[in-house]
Amino acid sequence: MREKIQRFMYGRYGMDRLNQVLMYGAFGCLIFSLFGIGTCYLLATVALFCAYFRMFSRNVRQRTQENQWYLRQEMKVKGFLKRGTDTFRRNKAYHIYKCPQCGQKLRVPRGKGKIAISCKKCGNEFIRRS
Repeated sequence: MREKIQRFMYGRYGMDRLNQVLMYGAFGCLIFSLFGIGTCYLLATVALFCAYFRMFSRNVRQRTQENQWYLRQEMKVKGFLKRGTDTFRRNKAYHIYKCPQCGQKLRVPRGKGKIAISCKKCGNEFIRRS
């Protein structure tokens, strides 16, 4: 039986990241459809159809391009979220002040009280609360 499946799948595209996301999305929609949301069942059916169509397709070049497009979009979203969490983490530990003379951004640790901040660009010194 395993050999027959291997012969059937020879030359076909198979699974990739986009197919995995389509399958997980279909599974999630099926779970929501159990609670009486009818449109979720329709979405699950469409997602499963697309996933199986892509999986059994012999047009490997087109499916690869679709997967590459999806991976680029996924990386954009992941990068955006990572920048947001990094900024949040950085703002939790530091204050960012601008030098009143040259406008250079300066990072100062929080919780140190009033401190004298000296700008590394122009040498100006000013006092702020951290």
